[in-house]
Amino acid sequence: MKSPIRRNGKISDRTATYTNETGAPAGLMEFLAGCRPDASRTELKSWLRHGQVKLDGTVTSQFDTEVSPHSVVEVNYTRSWPVFRHHRLTIVYEDDDIIVVNKGYGLLSVGTGSMKKEETAYGILKDYVKSKDPANKIFVVHRLDRGTSGLMMFAKSMEAQTAMQHNWKNMVIDRRYVALLEGKVESDSGTIRSNLGETSQFEVYSTPDTSYGKPAVTRYQVLRRGHGHTLMEFSLDTGRKNQIRVHARELGHPIVGDRKYGAKTSPLNRIALHARTLRFAHPVTRKLMSFELPVPQRFLSLVGSQRPLPQNS
Repeated sequence: MKSPIRRNGKISDRTATYTNETGAPAGLMEFLAGCRPDASRTELKSWLRHGQVKLDGTVTSQFDTEVSPHSVVEVNYTRSWPVFRHHRLTIVYEDDDIIVVNKGYGLLSVGTGSMKKEETAYGILKDYVKSKDPANKIFVVHRLDRGTSGLMMFAKSMEAQTAMQHNWKNMVIDRRYVALLEGKVESDSGTIRSNLGETSQFEVYSTPDTSYGKPAVTRYQVLRRGHGHTLMEFSLDTGRKNQIRVHARELGHPIVGDRKYGAKTSPLNRIALHARTLRFAHPVTRKLMSFELPVPQRFLSLVGSQRPLPQNS
């Protein structure tokens, strides 16, 4: 019979990592018993109860949680795993190489020279990884605007950061955003192409000068219309600064709350732009990583329709 576990070479007196290699799912308690036949059920239950077990990077205490084929279980035999909690940032996924987070609006991704002491996603995660080991580090891969919420990723090693940044176009398979726009967008879908430049006041704009502006391509699809607003999904062929915000203005329908780029209203007291979908090849394993968040309920409340949203293909 095939062994139910594969030891990953990361075993010490304190921690161990196991992978389900059976090709079939198993309950977490059953899986742990197979990993550690020398441990009593009382010990197994104690590890679960005290937060000493992680499944695919997430601490879990449920004995019947399913361990899928190739899932990774980590056990800390001496203490609880650190659990991340922050009101403006949520960890969606974490492994040895990357962290994927849901960033709240109003939170800077990374500090600037004039805002070094202000709280940032980078700073919060840096403190978190160092709480586990002072030698741990966090590396920036990409950024979201301060007013944009949603999915973004950080690397936990320089190698992972380099792999993503040097081959971004091939590694990142899909990035989609949802935004609430002012007014009714008539066309159900389309593509916006322009060259983007930036003023000395850091405002991005479209220009016909191809020798100055950088090419930017944004695709859009209407999800809902109602109550003087349009809920849109945007996908990016390029990733220029403020690209969606500028292209929404060019449609004649600025993003709700985005006064910098022409919005007249701000009923949500924020820029209504949310990074909803992120799909990429893992920088180390090359495994397909796919993450999707729900559309913010406050966006939906302003269009009013209750019909189901179109599904991403």
